[in-house]
Amino acid sequence: MSKTDDGLIDVFTGEEIDLRDGADSCYKCSACDVSCPVAEVDDEFPGPKFQGPEQWRLKRQEDTDIDESVMKCSNCMRCDGACPSDVPLSEMHNTARGEYVAEHMSKLSREYWRNRILANYGTLARIGSKVPRLTNLVMGSRVTQWANEKLLGITSEREFPEFAREPFTEWWAQRGGAAASKERAREARAERGGANVQSEEKRVAYFHGDYANYNTPEVAKAMVRVFEHYGYEVVVPDQRCSGTPMFANGMLEDAKRAAKFNVDTLSDLIDEGYDIVASCTSCSMALRQEYPELFQFSDTERVAAHTYEALEYLRIHESVREDVAAAEVAFEDIAYHAPCHARNQGLDRQAVELFGEVDGMAIEDVGDSCSGISGTYGWKAENYETSMKIGEEMFDHMDSAEGETGMTECPTCAMQMEHGTGYDIRHPLELLEAAVVE
Repeated sequence: MSKTDDGLIDVFTGEEIDLRDGADSCYKCSACDVSCPVAEVDDEFPGPKFQGPEQWRLKRQEDTDIDESVMKCSNCMRCDGACPSDVPLSEMHNTARGEYVAEHMSKLSREYWRNRILANYGTLARIGSKVPRLTNLVMGSRVTQWANEKLLGITSEREFPEFAREPFTEWWAQRGGAAASKERAREARAERGGANVQSEEKRVAYFHGDYANYNTPEVAKAMVRVFEHYGYEVVVPDQRCSGTPMFANGMLEDAKRAAKFNVDTLSDLIDEGYDIVASCTSCSMALRQEYPELFQFSDTERVAAHTYEALEYLRIHESVREDVAAAEVAFEDIAYHAPCHARNQGLDRQAVELFGEVDGMAIEDVGDSCSGISGTYGWKAENYETSMKIGEEMFDHMDSAEGETGMTECPTCAMQMEHGTGYDIRHPLELLEAAVVE
């Protein structure tokens, strides 16, 4: 990063982002600090107010150093929702992390390479998924976990997520891809309204993300089957990581490359009449908020405007709530956690509302606390204990809930929920598929 002649911060060459007005809108009410789960349990963390507007003001006074504590920010983005003045806090944090990594972190340090590996999980997943049984055996070994902690600083307390034997994209291709989906959607529309029903509107492009592709393809399959059930033609475009772990680790150049690829691909589909849906709330958050905040290339805003979380999209366009209420299916009682990135999009109650009227099933929201893992944050050895302290409130609420099955839209929140309680964790789309798809 560098300063331009007029005092703006040049995040990327030729791309100017001016956050001075946002910094000046902060009147130090500290609502963001109160909302911060890291500051709540870590007395040494200065909080989002310092990381955002206060550091930005210092930069205007030619103090160009970024405090290293910015790397302790978990990127939960709860501070954005807490601020009464709409200060762009997470945007400030993301740019500050990017500058700290680019200018102050040694590229030979263990921390840099550990963070680079975690930020680019999709690259490793593509390799590991080629031989999933061997990868699972090696990564599940206590020796490997010990070595990862000693050599890279990746905590040995967590079990590495297993790779599926068949990634979602392989299943999608073998199933017939977009052509097969179009036919299934046409048949579903015909059942509802007659054989001559046509639709130029029921088209969605699925942004599945790396985790649903390589680790939990059952979630991605459920998404496809549910949307086809409601008559939607699904396409699965070539895509790269949404960039969420890259933002959180200050790898903004990596995030920029991924975002540019995704925006170019998705904007072409928007031209063809497709909306974009994501099954992970962090992915939809990246496309909707972080892309337009951080990147100025063409069509970023348009992609953001056409992106939805999957349940959100169905609740807007279909009678999904009534269909679930009428379903004759037995569900276990559920303890539901709303991810921070769902709350930031106003989606924190949608799963409770969707399944709340199912006969014989109790679904309980386990509170508004953060799960604590925040993507890659809780995988770092130095953050593990902090992440578990943050998650204690959620764990306690889950333990006192009637159900012993958890539910959330976020894959890493699911890891933390299972890690802290031992509960089996489901995605809402899996339950929705069981309820409405015959």
